[in-house]
Amino acid sequence: MEFGSVIAMVGEVIDILGVIAIVVGVLYASIDAALRGLRRVSPVYTRFRRVLGRAILLGLELLVAADIIKTVAVTPTLDSVVVLAIIVLIRTFLSWSLELEVSGRWPWQKRGAADVEVDAADARAERA
Repeated sequence: MEFGSVIAMVGEVIDILGVIAIVVGVLYASIDAALRGLRRVSPVYTRFRRVLGRAILLGLELLVAADIIKTVAVTPTLDSVVVLAIIVLIRTFLSWSLELEVSGRWPWQKRGAADVEVDAADARAERA
């Protein structure tokens, strides 16, 4: 087995992991929201959006990593690098938008005391 085919296979595996992360996240967020709704545990919608957004973010990051591996290591042509750059820009924009939706702040902004309080309250609600 030659190096290029091994790297291509690694890229495909990471691609699959990205899709699995998104699918599992959607299923988990949906089941969690349904159970919270049935038990009347708040918050349902905001937690659903946050869990779903985090799953999508994780999946997007894995998909970008797979694209970088496949493009740079397997087919390093100028055309493929330009396509990769466009894909990374689009996915980065999506990631930033999702991060803003999920956390209410840009990725480069520091977490405030209010964010830590919200996370602690969510953790307490999950245990209840």
